[in-house]
Amino acid sequence: MAIERIKVLGVPVDVCSSEDFENEIMELLARPGAKQIVFLSVWGLLKARGKNNFAECVENADLVLPVSKSIIKGAAFLQKKVPSRYNMFTTVINLLSILDSHLKTLYMLGGRKKVLQKSRNNVKKTFPNLNIVGCYVGYYPRSMEDNIIQAIYKASPSMVLVSDGIKEKECWAYNRRNRFSNSIFVYYKDAFGIFSEHTKRVKETTFEKGLEIFQEILRNPLKIFLIFPFLYYKLLLVWYRVFKK
Repeated sequence: MAIERIKVLGVPVDVCSSEDFENEIMELLARPGAKQIVFLSVWGLLKARGKNNFAECVENADLVLPVSKSIIKGAAFLQKKVPSRYNMFTTVINLLSILDSHLKTLYMLGGRKKVLQKSRNNVKKTFPNLNIVGCYVGYYPRSMEDNIIQAIYKASPSMVLVSDGIKEKECWAYNRRNRFSNSIFVYYKDAFGIFSEHTKRVKETTFEKGLEIFQEILRNPLKIFLIFPFLYYKLLLVWYRVFKK
């Protein structure tokens, strides 16, 4: 069954069931050129409503997967087809598992040196059939960027997993998409931190309840102020339901 793209407050969100996920990934891998999967939070959705680089990135992404429970509820409230919600960690593990089972390749970009090395070792142990064709740390000097891009182009990995230390985040791959040959790009900030056991991942029960924001607030108390854009999101949903039905 083909995925369906809906709009939540004017922002694209893909309806892709877990049953269709592997087939969709294999179809993406078969397409030429750079492809991108974007994990979309409610904060990202609000940002993507503006005229900015991130909005262009989301609009042109090959797969936009909602990670916030608020997006799922918002789609239902707007009487749209309700998408599946994706846990970033388990989805990345699922991606690696798919690549492993099909003998595909991976490039790892981001993190500090020790974190990246440990992440690479742990990924290799867990997915022995996945060929890691290269890696490079984040927080690199601008002078190294052309070399990194050239290395990815030459390696032509099935997937490039981008983690912390990449300033442009999701937009890094989008802004350079014409310089790559044939890879799926996925940005997940905490990926290498979790893989190297430096960062604790959100518990499945916490994610299922939609309470992961409280773990973020514990890490950074200033995120308590996200209550204001969240209320704005709720008001926008009512506005769209009443006036843009």
